[in-house]
Amino acid sequence: MATKEEDVKLLGFWASPFSRRVEMALKLKGVSYEYLEQDIFNKSALLLELNPVFKKVPVLVHKGKILAESHLILEYIDQTWKNNPILPQDPYEKAMARFWAKFVDEQVGPVCFKSVVKADKGIDVAIEEAQELITFLEKELSGKDFFGGKTIGFLDLVAGSMIPFCVGRAWEGMGIDMIPEEKFPELNRWIKNLNDIEIVRECIPQREKQIEHMMKVAERIKLA
Repeated sequence: MATKEEDVKLLGFWASPFSRRVEMALKLKGVSYEYLEQDIFNKSALLLELNPVFKKVPVLVHKGKILAESHLILEYIDQTWKNNPILPQDPYEKAMARFWAKFVDEQVGPVCFKSVVKADKGIDVAIEEAQELITFLEKELSGKDFFGGKTIGFLDLVAGSMIPFCVGRAWEGMGIDMIPEEKFPELNRWIKNLNDIEIVRECIPQREKQIEHMMKVAERIKLA
């Protein structure tokens, strides 16, 4: 186990699913790290220095090496600390985990949040389009405890930080049940499994606080 001080720093934001998934990975690996909370609306000189290209969290610093972008950071963590593997060993399964993780961040997240908030075609149409995307993930989970199989893995960290605990709470705040159990039994079972994992619970923000934050983000999107 990598329990000793590893000279690891993580710049993150409490409500960001992208930094939350990195924290989950570090905890899963047993890596000691210093967490540096950032104000993403008033970016610090340190954040701008360490990530001048994208100017956003998360940023991982390990022994002076600087990494940005959560998927790349997760892969680095997995390759640096070998215990409790995150990515599958099989090349095809590894590629598919990356494929679905990209799908979650580039399709599911934006459509299920921004599209519903904007609702240019009407709220019912927006919800239907979002649920069509979610159905792909429902099928991927069929017969499995986690996307990674019996244990939490790469896609679980990506989707788990984004769907139930970030975007999902925005839906709650809007009075929308986007993942009803009768329509998505596999996803609901998976969410319950995630909640049973201590490292996941440790990284999830307080519910009311997060809903309040997501509602503020929604207002910004409406006004944009």
